Amino acid sequence: MPAAPMPALQFPAGFLRGPATSAHQVEGNNTRNQWWRFEQQPGAIWHGDRSGLACDWWNHAEVDFDLMERMGHSAHRMSLEWSRIEPEPGRFDSAAIERYRALLDGLRRRNIRPMVTLHHFTNPLWLEQAGGWENPAAIVRFQQYVRYAVRTLGDLCNQWVTLNEPLVYVVQGWVRGIWPPQKTHLLAALRVFRHLLQAHGVAYQTLHANSPGAPVGYALPVRVFQPSNPKRWLDRKAANLKRYLVEHLWVTGAADGKLRFPLGLDEYQHSLADSADFIGINFYTRDLVRFHPDPRQLFGEEHFSPDGEYSDRGRRGVYSEYAPQALHQIVREVNAFHKPIYITENGLPDHDDDQRPRWLLGHLHALHQAIQQGCDVRGYYHWTLTDNFEWSEGWGLRFGRVELDPATQLRRPRPSAALYSAIARTNAISETLVQTYAPELHPILFPTAAPQQQNVRKR
Repeated sequence: MPAAPMPALQFPAGFLRGPATSAHQVEGNNTRNQWWRFEQQPGAIWHGDRSGLACDWWNHAEVDFDLMERMGHSAHRMSLEWSRIEPEPGRFDSAAIERYRALLDGLRRRNIRPMVTLHHFTNPLWLEQAGGWENPAAIVRFQQYVRYAVRTLGDLCNQWVTLNEPLVYVVQGWVRGIWPPQKTHLLAALRVFRHLLQAHGVAYQTLHANSPGAPVGYALPVRVFQPSNPKRWLDRKAANLKRYLVEHLWVTGAADGKLRFPLGLDEYQHSLADSADFIGINFYTRDLVRFHPDPRQLFGEEHFSPDGEYSDRGRRGVYSEYAPQALHQIVREVNAFHKPIYITENGLPDHDDDQRPRWLLGHLHALHQAIQQGCDVRGYYHWTLTDNFEWSEGWGLRFGRVELDPATQLRRPRPSAALYSAIARTNAISETLVQTYAPELHPILFPTAAPQQQNVRKR
C-alpha cells in the first residue's frame, strides 16, 4: 500500500504570490524627487547611506524578473516614479514611459501579473517647490499624472494602487518630522491627509474612465494598535485614536465618501464614494500603546511586548515584533467591507535569514486560517525580493529574500527564497516545508503531529 500523502495547507486556485517593490528603492538615480535631495543632508539617512544605483532596475530590472520567473512568482507589485514620467510640470517624458512599458511587458511575458502603484512616498521636486501635498493644487496635478500614466500604460497593467501608506507618509513627514519635508505641524498634517484621500478618489475615477476593466485599490498601513494595559482607560483611548486616524478614516471615507473629523465634518465627496475595488493591506507588526500627552505621538507611546520575538533592530530600535495573529485579526475586520483583499506588503528585516522562514510561514498560516473562515484574500506580496534602499534606514535593514551587495550588484539567494518559491509553485504549505524550515511551527500548523523543538528568539 502506498504511503499516505503528507498533509498541506492549500490556498485557493489563482491565489497570487510575488514580491512588492517601490521605484525609488530599486530603480536607482531618481535624482528629480524630494527623497534624493533629502538623502544629501548629513545625518538624514542611517550610516550616511545614499540610494545611488539602488538595485539598478532602471537599467537591469530584467535580471530580477528572471529570478521571479525561476522562483515561480505569479505577480509583482511595483510603482512608477512620478518625477521620471513628469520631470517638469506638464512635460511628460516619452522615454521614461517606454522604459516602464518595457518593464510591464517583461513581467507579462514571464507570466507575472503586474500591480502598479502610482504614488509611493516620492514627489517631483517641482511639486515640492509648489507646496507639495499641503497645496490643494497637488490633487489636480496628481490627476493629470494619473491620466497620462493610465493612457500610456493601461494596456499592460492588470491592477492599480493609487497611493501607498498615506498615513505613514503624513506621520513621518509632518508629525514626527523625520522624513521630508521634516515638519512637526499637526494642522498641516491633517491638510495633507485630506488632500491625499481626495486625490485617491479622483485617481480612482480617472483610472476607471480610461481603463474600465482594471481593478483599483489602495495600500493601507495596518499595525493593529492594542492598549498596553487593557484595563487602563487612557491606554484604550490612545490605541483607539491611533486606529481611528491611521486606519478607519481612510477605509470608511473610501467606502461612503465622507470626510470625517478631523479631516472634515462628514463632508460628502462623490468621487470618493465606493472608490476601492479591492483593499490592500501592508502589515509588518502590531503595536502596544500606552497613553502619552505628546500630540506628536498622537497621544500614545508605541512599544512592543517585552516577551516578544523581534526582527533586526533599525536606526531607532526594534523594527517589528512577530505577531501573525494580528494579521489574521485585521483581515477578519476588513472583510466586513465585502471587497477582495490583497496583502500588498509583509516581511521583516533579517540580515542572516534565521527568522524570515518562520515569519513567512506564520503569516501565511494566519492568512490561510482567515481564508478558511470565509475571508476573500486573493494574493500575498512579500516585501521584498532583493535587499533595497530602505528609506531613512538606508542599507542598514535587509528585507530581501535575495541578498544584494549595492556596491557590486551581486545577488545571493537566502534560504527563505527557496521556501517562498516552493510555496509559490505548489500554492500550498506542506508539512515537509514546515519540518525543513521552521519545525517549531509544526504543532501549530499541523496540530495532530508531535511537537517539535522550540524557536530561539531575538530580543
